[in-house]
Amino acid sequence: MAVWDEFVPADELDRLRAKGFGGEVEAGERLCLLLVDVTMSFIDDVAYPTGCGAMAWERLPNVELLLATARERGIPRVLTRGSAPDSVFVGGAVKLSNDPATARLVHEAPFPPELTPRTDEYVVSKAKASAFFGTPLLTHLTRQRIDTLIVAGTTTSGCVRATVVDAMSHGFRVLVAEDACFDRSRFAHAANLFDIQLKYGSVIDTKQATELMGLR
Repeated sequence: MAVWDEFVPADELDRLRAKGFGGEVEAGERLCLLLVDVTMSFIDDVAYPTGCGAMAWERLPNVELLLATARERGIPRVLTRGSAPDSVFVGGAVKLSNDPATARLVHEAPFPPELTPRTDEYVVSKAKASAFFGTPLLTHLTRQRIDTLIVAGTTTSGCVRATVVDAMSHGFRVLVAEDACFDRSRFAHAANLFDIQLKYGSVIDTKQATELMGLR
């Protein structure tokens, strides 16, 4: 059962599939794991106004499993985070308070301990929703000869979706691990994954993602 089945009528889904939407994307030869903004500011809704709370804590073990598997298998890894609030590209991926102290609190939040980047992992600081906008990510992936991205992180309806659309636009095959993504709204999570499956990539789960990594 897909995460969007409770929201999308079966006849609507059948009609879209009949028109060619929702085909599966096959992984290529060179995978990269891309973790989008999995910092404490998007997890902990007590300490941070941007936190996703229960859904984030629920999905975090799957994100950690993806990273651990990629490390074990030697799959390239990219982790993104918000840029410093005094960046030339400053701007919120979400609507935040104009209070500079709040902005700095969000942008300087640490990664969870299990996701602390290693020296062999590429960390992208970004000021907008997409990990590609105003960053050297495309150049990095091209140099690594990456053709397929396994994407996880947050928020599904914001930075994940924007990154997926840009990745597809740049010619990458995109696989999104549904159970390793999270959002402040479960409806927004499901709706955006539905749209990604229809037009921009394939929605898989952590088990499928780790199996793909094991084949490379």
